[in-house]
Amino acid sequence: MESKIKFVLLIDDDKATNFYNLMMVSRHEQFSEVSSVTNGQDGLDYLVEAKSGKFKTPDLIFLDINMPGMNGWEFLTEFEKLGSEFTSKIKVIILSTSSDPDEVRKTLENYNAEDFISKPLSLPILNTVYETHF
Repeated sequence: MESKIKFVLLIDDDKATNFYNLMMVSRHEQFSEVSSVTNGQDGLDYLVEAKSGKFKTPDLIFLDINMPGMNGWEFLTEFEKLGSEFTSKIKVIILSTSSDPDEVRKTLENYNAEDFISKPLSLPILNTVYETHF
């Protein structure tokens, strides 16, 4: 069976979390390829290159909110500026250690994000993401 999710991009400043999440995504049968960057600006730079055809466009982005430099909120604002023709192809799911209901509500009401889930990823969480969003 061919996987539906061909490419996942992880954006998180914590290298240990990125490594763990990369391993979880790599082990899931419905995810083909995964890569990671450690800040919002690198994630945005990657997407600019993907939009121009130089890099592979991700089907899914797992995005941390609290990062130094360009945080997740700023990333989402800039992401939307890439244009809906491009961004509509990409699902963004927030990964956060926060479970603050106001932060969850703010994200889902004001930004182009599909969901808000708690870190770290696990195979059951990835199953839910796959079943719910793809």
